[in-house]
Amino acid sequence: MSFWDSFWNIMWIFFWSFAFIAYLMALFAVISDLFRDHKLNGWLKALWIIFLIFVPFLTVLVYVIARAPGMNERAEQRARESQAATDTYIRDVASSSSADEIAKAKALLDNGSITPEEYAALKTRAMS
Repeated sequence: MSFWDSFWNIMWIFFWSFAFIAYLMALFAVISDLFRDHKLNGWLKALWIIFLIFVPFLTVLVYVIARAPGMNERAEQRARESQAATDTYIRDVASSSSADEIAKAKALLDNGSITPEEYAALKTRAMS
């Protein structure tokens, strides 16, 4: 066996490995989209799953061609919901009320950590 024979065998293995991983990603995308779609009833979901089991490559291809716009809309909706939840969480965790900021500044003033001018500046910033 020459070097080029083994080289092309390795390339062939890489190609089929890539194709298999790409298929698995498409399969998981289809399955997750099936269960994310609330407009599709349970019987149709079960039918798609049965076809995915018995005719996997053709079913994934047909699903992606037939239902691609809906898949995209559901993915965008999920991304918007996740972004909104993240933004809400960050706002809740990172922000504090004006009264809390003024109370912290007052405690610093009482400790002597800041001057009355700094306290006034912090109070003004908290009020705005």
